[in-house]
Amino acid sequence: MAARIIDGKAAAAELRAEIGREVAALKANGKPAPGLHVVLVGEDPASKVYVASKEKLAAEIGMNSVAHRLPAETTEAALLAKIAELNADDGVDGILVQLPLPRHIDTGRVIDAIDPAKDVDGLHPINAGLLAGGKNGLVPCTPLGCMLLLKQALPSLSGLDAVVIGRSELVGRPVAQLLLQADCTVTIAHSRTRDLPAVVNRADIVVAAVGRPRMVKGDWIKPGATVIDVGINRMPDGKLAGDVDYAEAAEVAGAITPVPGGVGPMTIACLLRNTLTAYRARRG
Repeated sequence: MAARIIDGKAAAAELRAEIGREVAALKANGKPAPGLHVVLVGEDPASKVYVASKEKLAAEIGMNSVAHRLPAETTEAALLAKIAELNADDGVDGILVQLPLPRHIDTGRVIDAIDPAKDVDGLHPINAGLLAGGKNGLVPCTPLGCMLLLKQALPSLSGLDAVVIGRSELVGRPVAQLLLQADCTVTIAHSRTRDLPAVVNRADIVVAAVGRPRMVKGDWIKPGATVIDVGINRMPDGKLAGDVDYAEAAEVAGAITPVPGGVGPMTIACLLRNTLTAYRARRG
């Protein structure tokens, strides 16, 4: 029996509509709209597409959306000055610096410079620490999107065995923390994990975020498991593929996200949700 498809496009559209209604209510009550500011340094084609999409979708739901496009030769000092300017601007509720940055700029230093209360990407060490401690903070967008899709697909996560493949600070570690908060039993697997197929095969939930196309095979998946595929890999034929062999896994899993159309759309929707969360926290 083929797996049920977890439709990230539909879930993201529903979330954006919900946020849009809340923004409209704020404005109807005389409140300012939440302000999302995205900083793009350079001319990376994929980054330009992502920033344009974020700008468009934020504007569609009534947020004040501003993109700051800086040339590739922008110095680290100049970028830090721009961030300091946005930190000090009371009309800015969310700041996102589009990654990757040019090589001459220290990414860690830039992330550390963002006001944690405006860090809608959820990458500042203070927000990472709040997440690790099970406290309220801004959560990275892709892991948050994964959790919303899981909660939509499963009646309860409590007590389930979850395996996260990948230990990055962007996805693997934060999604593992969120799964722990949902009372899952969590294993983080990675390139040094012994007998990875056997580890994955015992999981009720599999989150694949390793960056290797179609690495997770169908016979790795426990029958009926829920599979969240975070990977987005460009194949030689130009098509996109996830970290999971979708055709094989869909014959075994109970539910699965497609690529594209799964986790990807939720990432931007969760960015908008984080902006609204930051707005509320800052403005009471």
